[in-house]
Amino acid sequence: MSLRLAALVPLLAPVICAGAVPAAAQQPIIGLITKTETNPYFVMTRDGARAAARARGARLLTGAGKNDGDNAGQVTAMENMIAAGARAILITVSDAKAIIPAIRKARAKGVLVVALDSPTDPLSATDAFIGTDNYKAGMLIGSYARAALGRRPARIATLDLLPGHPVGAQRHNGFLKGFGLAAPVASVNTLGRPPEVVCMADSYGDQAKGQTAMENCLQKNPEITVVYTINEPTAAGAFRALKAAGKERQVVLVSVDGGCQGVRDVASGAIAATAQQYPARMAELGIAAGVEFVTSGKRPSGYTDTGVALIAGRALPEIESKDVKAGLASCFGRK
Repeated sequence: MSLRLAALVPLLAPVICAGAVPAAAQQPIIGLITKTETNPYFVMTRDGARAAARARGARLLTGAGKNDGDNAGQVTAMENMIAAGARAILITVSDAKAIIPAIRKARAKGVLVVALDSPTDPLSATDAFIGTDNYKAGMLIGSYARAALGRRPARIATLDLLPGHPVGAQRHNGFLKGFGLAAPVASVNTLGRPPEVVCMADSYGDQAKGQTAMENCLQKNPEITVVYTINEPTAAGAFRALKAAGKERQVVLVSVDGGCQGVRDVASGAIAATAQQYPARMAELGIAAGVEFVTSGKRPSGYTDTGVALIAGRALPEIESKDVKAGLASCFGRK
C-alpha cells in the first residue's frame, strides 16, 4: 500500500486489512469485500479466504461495509484495493444494482471481479458468481415448514432482507414455492405475497431488527403459525420476540445459513430447520479463481453452485434432511 493510500485509509470506511502473507514481487494481490465484518457468516468467509490465500501464496486485502446494505462502504473498499494493487476482487454485494458502476470501472481497468454468496443484478455485471442456490435453499425450508405445521392453518410472517436484493427475493420466493404457495420464479427480484402471508418486514439480516420486526408482526397478527427468516441472526431476534410473547412453541421458525450457532439453535429448538450454506468453500474457490487469473490471465465465468443442505431438529417423513450432528460437523465449512 502506498504512503498516500495509507494516509487516506483512516479517513475512509471501511478499513482495508492486509493478510498475513508479506508482499513480494509478482505475488498475487486479491481483495475480499464482505457485507459486514461482524456477521459470523462473513467472518467465516473471510477466514476461509485467508487460509486459501496463504496456501496459494497470495496476499489478501479485506474490507467490509458497516452494515448490510452499505453500498458506499463497499465502493470505497473496492477503490482502495485497486489503488493498493489488487488484480482480482471477490465481493458479497450489499446492493445488487448500486454496486455495478464501481464494478464496471474495476473491470475496465483489467481487474477480475467475482461475486461470492450474493450476485449482482444482472448477474453478468461480474466475471463470475460463486454461491448457494438461494431459491433451492428457500424451497428446502418451505417444504419442511409445511410438513412441520401439519393441519394447522398457515399464517406466515416473513422477515426479509431488504427491498430488491436477489438473495432476499430468491430465498423468500423459494420458501413460498417449497411451502406449496404461489410464488415468483427464481429470476424475479420482487417478493411474492399470497394470502397466507399475513406479515412481511425487512430485517437487513440483523438480530435486533429481526426482533423488532417479529414484535411488530405479532401485534398485527398474534395468531402467526410460521415464521420465515432471511438468516440466523434474524431468526435469533425473532425467537426472542416469540419467547417474550409466550409463543415460541406455537410457531414453526425456519431460516438459512447453517452456521455453527444457527445449528446449535436448531438443537435447542429455537429454529425448527435451517438451510446450510458453505461460505468457506465459496471463499476457497474464489481465491483459486483469482490466483489463476493473476498468474495465467484465465478468467472464470458463469455460476458455480457450492451446495445447500437442510439441517433439521426433527426428521419428518418424505423430507430429506441431515441431523444436528451432521450440521455441526460441516457448519460454515466444506460441503
